[in-house]
Amino acid sequence: MAASKRRKNLLEDAKGFRWRRSTNFRAAKEAVIKAGSYAFRDRRAKKRVMRKLWITRLNIALRELGLKYSQFIKTMSDKNIELDRKVLSQMAISEPKVFAKFIESVK
Repeated sequence: MAASKRRKNLLEDAKGFRWRRSTNFRAAKEAVIKAGSYAFRDRRAKKRVMRKLWITRLNIALRELGLKYSQFIKTMSDKNIELDRKVLSQMAISEPKVFAKFIESVK
């Protein structure tokens, strides 16, 4: 009874997979384990990708205002201003005038 419940639960986890991986226990078990490891890895990779995106957006917005990203981060650290890249990126996109004023105050 326990074995059939275990198999049923694993096949439910494999629901939506293609071909044999959704119906055959052995193939489904491998697929579920692999999917879990991919999910674990990509939750961490997502954080790196998002940070890269924020930095790229910031760099584009800063270059329009005549400043490079690396120079901007250096001046912010020198003046002990602690705003993260996510907030700065969102500000640059949604509030460009406020962002421009902020940049002038940092310079």
